Amino acid sequence: MRKGTPECRCQRRGRFHKMNFFRGVMGGQAVGPQPTGAETIQKLCDRVASSTLLEDRRDAVRALKSLSKKYRMEVATQAMDHLINILQTDRSDSEILAYALDTLYNIICNEEEEEQDESEDETAQKQPDDLGAKFTEAFIQDPEHITLLLTMLEEFDFHVRWPAVKLLTALLRNQCVQLQSIILVSPMGVSRLMDLLADSREVIRNDGLLLLQQLTKGNAAIQKIVAFENAFERLLDIITEEGSSDGGIVVEDCLLLLRNLLKNNSSNQNFFKEGSFIQRMKPWFEVGDDNSGWSAQKVTNLHLMLQLVRVMVSPVNSPGATASCQRSMYQCGLLQQLCTILMATGVPADILTETINTVSEVIRGSQVNQDYFASVNAPSNPPRPAIVVLLMSMVNERQPFVLRCAVLYCFQCFLYKNEKGQGEIVATLLPSTIDANSISAGQLLCGGLFSTDSLSNWCAAVALAHALQDNFTQKEQLLRVQLATSLGKPPVSLLQQCTNILSQGDKISRRGSKVQTRVGLLMLLCTWINNCPIAVTHFLHNQENVPFLTAQISENLGEDERLVQGLCALLLGICIYYNDNSLENYTKEKLKQLIEKRIGKENFVEKLGFVTKHELYSRAAQKPQPVFPAPDQMLFDHEFTKLVKELEGVITKAVHKSSEDEKKEEEVKKSLEQHDNIVTQYKELIREQDAKIQELKEQVSSMTSDTEQMQSTMAQQLSQIQQHKDQYNLLKLKLGKENPIQANSTMGDGTHVNGVRSEEATQLREEMEELRAQHALLQTQLAEKDTIIESLRSDGSQPSEVAGRDLGDVELIKELELLRTQVQSQTAEIQQLKMDNEDLLGRTQTESLGTAPNGDPSEDAAKMAELQSRLAAQTSETERLKEEVRNLTEGRAQLEQQAASATSSAAILQTETAKLETELQDSKKEQDDLLMLLADQDQKIQSLKKKLKTFGETVDDEDELDSREQTDEDEEDED
Repeated sequence: MRKGTPECRCQRRGRFHKMNFFRGVMGGQAVGPQPTGAETIQKLCDRVASSTLLEDRRDAVRALKSLSKKYRMEVATQAMDHLINILQTDRSDSEILAYALDTLYNIICNEEEEEQDESEDETAQKQPDDLGAKFTEAFIQDPEHITLLLTMLEEFDFHVRWPAVKLLTALLRNQCVQLQSIILVSPMGVSRLMDLLADSREVIRNDGLLLLQQLTKGNAAIQKIVAFENAFERLLDIITEEGSSDGGIVVEDCLLLLRNLLKNNSSNQNFFKEGSFIQRMKPWFEVGDDNSGWSAQKVTNLHLMLQLVRVMVSPVNSPGATASCQRSMYQCGLLQQLCTILMATGVPADILTETINTVSEVIRGSQVNQDYFASVNAPSNPPRPAIVVLLMSMVNERQPFVLRCAVLYCFQCFLYKNEKGQGEIVATLLPSTIDANSISAGQLLCGGLFSTDSLSNWCAAVALAHALQDNFTQKEQLLRVQLATSLGKPPVSLLQQCTNILSQGDKISRRGSKVQTRVGLLMLLCTWINNCPIAVTHFLHNQENVPFLTAQISENLGEDERLVQGLCALLLGICIYYNDNSLENYTKEKLKQLIEKRIGKENFVEKLGFVTKHELYSRAAQKPQPVFPAPDQMLFDHEFTKLVKELEGVITKAVHKSSEDEKKEEEVKKSLEQHDNIVTQYKELIREQDAKIQELKEQVSSMTSDTEQMQSTMAQQLSQIQQHKDQYNLLKLKLGKENPIQANSTMGDGTHVNGVRSEEATQLREEMEELRAQHALLQTQLAEKDTIIESLRSDGSQPSEVAGRDLGDVELIKELELLRTQVQSQTAEIQQLKMDNEDLLGRTQTESLGTAPNGDPSEDAAKMAELQSRLAAQTSETERLKEEVRNLTEGRAQLEQQAASATSSAAILQTETAKLETELQDSKKEQDDLLMLLADQDQKIQSLKKKLKTFGETVDDEDELDSREQTDEDEEDED
């Protein structure tokens, strides 16, 4: 405990009060026998239980706290119930609560007090380690005690909240499972603990981290609750605030809590990925050029950060979740950052090892990530691929063992389900692609395979076996590899060289190394010839291989050699099972006869079983990463254990089969091959038909979708039409109930349909209809008047009077025509009379001058008188006619005045009609805009309904709403 901390100050204050208490109780110098600790504690407990004054109880609890470490057993057995009662009853006094909580912490916590006087050290009683667990079990017998402590966390007082946090942490350390169950069912229990991370006082926040670490251990339910209480966001914020990898112990506590929440919890891992928290991990791994002088805390923090990345992409996770996280890490640049650390200089060895393991699992099984890793180059001159640099470390016996194991794991993950990478590695061994001026991966593997270091032999053999794993093409390609053994000797194949080293294993000096090298070579050969008859033929073609294998299997060797015998039996069994009988001397039947004669079938099967019974076999089968405590225990590869499990049963059956069974099996195989050929033909036919059917299905699907789309469009249009009809009928019904005055009064604040007033539109529509009728009637009357006026104008006559009625117009016209005729005739007669009169006057003048011819003067006088009388009569008649014409002219003027009045009325009506037509066009335009707005609103409503339905909300259909509105309107009509 550091000096100056609140807890230390409280303890010193407790010692001072303890001394005062003893002085007060004993009355100065002690006289007589001193009371024992148990007696003192009993008196203090009585004082706590019986005192009515808060100060007395506080002093007693303070004294119990000071005695709780030295007399832990006595305080726990006598005072625990009193202390719990104090927590329940004296909630108003924070000081007594703090003393009670500290006392309970001292008796439950197993840690010894760091600062003790020498006298106390001499008399300190060592308590057994299980006392804390016993006291914890007694405390949590009543779950309400835990609930009481959880309520204490709501107190903001530092001296109450901090001891409560420490006490809960100690309880969780002693009885984790039981306490987790109580907190899990406690209302808001986990939420109250999560609030500790938001406390502004770092001491409480940091101890809250320790509390949550204990709480989340091994409990998936609590882990999920803590994660959904926004724990990831808060913890990452704290890590950033504290300086990420450069931070202190707080960053380490946050990382440990994150690891608890994510490890083996697929729900939290998915939540972490979906919350884009993987992207926030990238800044953790930003390193500079100078990486020397890292502190121990930074190494610890970075190590935990790398472990968090591995938790997200661990091979034990579900393949889908792992692939998704791998994709996110590549997209956000996290993989690139890790590769930068991988190729950086000055990085500590343990961080470099963990980085290699992390990169391995980030690229394992992800083609995109594997391709990126293949393109990474080390910052050397000339640049070398990262794979080559790592393999150089793997085959270098001076490198640390854990680093070499990490490089092997990285190489295995790079080739896992990566046929492209396998082909690139094997291609570096082929004669056509070897570059003498550069070091390739194939050269390094061959160098490690044939070096004097047994660990390099084993690692290179396993690495090369992964380049052939489940890849028939590369197994055939590797048969082309030729090696130059020594000058003057012809080159030998890689397969032959492996068998040569295997048969010459006795020349290796160290026995343990001998076994490791032979096991590595046997695993490589088994992986190579497995499921590859051509490789089996090449292996059997060497006349020395089969005798060597049978000799190894038949010998009675020691415990260490049994594994080699089992692997030799496995290799010989593969030669039997995948034998195509192309070599006459080593057919399946002859090999089985050889086993029966030289080894014995039962002995062969027993030796084969040595592999799976080995103690290191089960350890390697647990997980893909090669983790071994020592180099000499590095014997099995994870992928090879799966191959052994697959082949052991089939090889046993193949060895026990007789020749007759083999013939029957061959006949069955032939018939099956024929059947397979027929099936293949039918499959091709079916595949073609399926393709045609699929094409037709796509066409039908396309046509169906088009039809459905057209039907939906038609239904939508019909629905809109019906909706507009319903709205129109509804507006008509509403308008029928209201007079124009009410309609005008409600127009100011009336209802709108998409911003247009429905009553106003309906009223204007009806007024337009009335004005149209009036306009038609006026146009008819005007046409009749225009006909009359035009006829009058065309005739040019002057009628005498106009009756002003429409029915007398025709008679008036006829009368005017008759008068015109009479006037014309009278005018002609008057002109004739004037001419006769002028002639008569001329003759009269002539006769008065004596120039008249012979005639009777009396006749002339008579004629003159007759002419004068006729002239007078004509003159009177003319005057009468003139009077009638004058009257008709006046009547015509009146008629023209009436026509002008009618014309002006017609002009006024035409103006009003034009105005009404303009208003009608405006109303039609407004109605069209209204319909457009209604259609747009319907589309928006439909899209919003679809969105609501996708979110799971229940939405009433329009038909139901319309029917409800119609029902409401009917009820209003009935009212």
